[in-house]
Amino acid sequence: MSNFFRQEVDAAVDALLLQQIILYPTDTVWGLGCDAELPRVIDRLYALKKRPSGKPCLILVADEQMFARYAAVVPANLPELLAAETRPTTYVVPASSQVAPSLQAPDGTIGLRISQDEFTHKIVRRLGHGLVATSANFSGEPAAAMYKEVSPELVRAVDYVANWRQDDTKSAAPSRVVRVEADGTLTVLRD
Repeated sequence: MSNFFRQEVDAAVDALLLQQIILYPTDTVWGLGCDAELPRVIDRLYALKKRPSGKPCLILVADEQMFARYAAVVPANLPELLAAETRPTTYVVPASSQVAPSLQAPDGTIGLRISQDEFTHKIVRRLGHGLVATSANFSGEPAAAMYKEVSPELVRAVDYVANWRQDDTKSAAPSRVVRVEADGTLTVLRD
């Protein structure tokens, strides 16, 4: 692991601990994020993105234990589901009391994803709890697959911009989204 990589992880975590909004690369597209346990900062992120209230954001987590912190019901087959993943997958499950109401869908669910990206995974691990993840765009505009696609206005509006992977030219797609039903089966919401 390079010094630059470590410095960028440290800088992102420091910004999050200061209750700031960050712009960062995820395992899918570029994202906007903040500490998932700070409703005031979450509200600020929604305002910055011009995202309507009631439209949930997902939470990136580091592992199954952190997943369980934000899920009121953890699928019994979660290890098997994770092992079968072939691409980043967001699981929609009932939200626990740890989840800010603004992050929840009207039906009380939350999207959770265990980040497979080393950079994002290290940020979440060091932060010690969930990281809000929403695409780096103003509401209604296309998601930014690469840093160069992020609106300059949005870059100026956030508190911290990660310098990691800004030169990447490979296009990424949003995650697959699946609802975990009571019987453990999956309903695909976005493929």
